[in-house]
Amino acid sequence: MLETVLTITSMQTSEEAWAFKTLNEEWIARIFTFEEADRVILNDPVGNIMNRGGDVLIARADNSIVGCVALVSTGAGVFELSKMSVTPECRGSGYGRRIIHAAINRARELGATSLFLGSSTKLPNAVHLYESIGFKHVPVEKLGSMSYVRADVFMELELK
Repeated sequence: MLETVLTITSMQTSEEAWAFKTLNEEWIARIFTFEEADRVILNDPVGNIMNRGGDVLIARADNSIVGCVALVSTGAGVFELSKMSVTPECRGSGYGRRIIHAAINRARELGATSLFLGSSTKLPNAVHLYESIGFKHVPVEKLGSMSYVRADVFMELELK
C-alpha cells in the first residue's frame, strides 16, 4: 500500500480560504459556541492573518484538503498557533502532527521566536499532541489577553 502524500502550503485560493473556514466551523460548532474572534479570523483570513504578517497553511492528501492551521502574528516574533483542524475522517492519521511541524517551520521562516496557543480540556487529543511536540503549559497571564472564552489550556513553544 502506498502512503498518501501530504502537501502543506500557504493558502492561496478562495477554495482554500473556504476550506479553512468550514474545517474550523465543524469542530467549533460540534464542541463549543462560535465567538466573535472566530468570525473575525474565519471570515477574512487574508486580511486578519496573512496581511498582518502571519500565514494560513493548508494540507492536502492527494487532491483533497484534509487540514489547516493559522499562524497569527502578535508582533515582536511571537505568533499564535490557531485554528488547527483535520477533517473528521483523517483524525488519528498523524496529519495533525505533520501540520503542526510544518507550522513551526513556517513560523521560523516568518521570524518567530515563540509560538503560543489556547486550547481546551474538552480537546484532550489536541492538548496531548501539543505536549508531545514540545509545547509547555503556561499561566494565561504569561500570554496576555486570550481571544477565546473556551480556552482553558495555555501553552507556549520557544523556537531556538
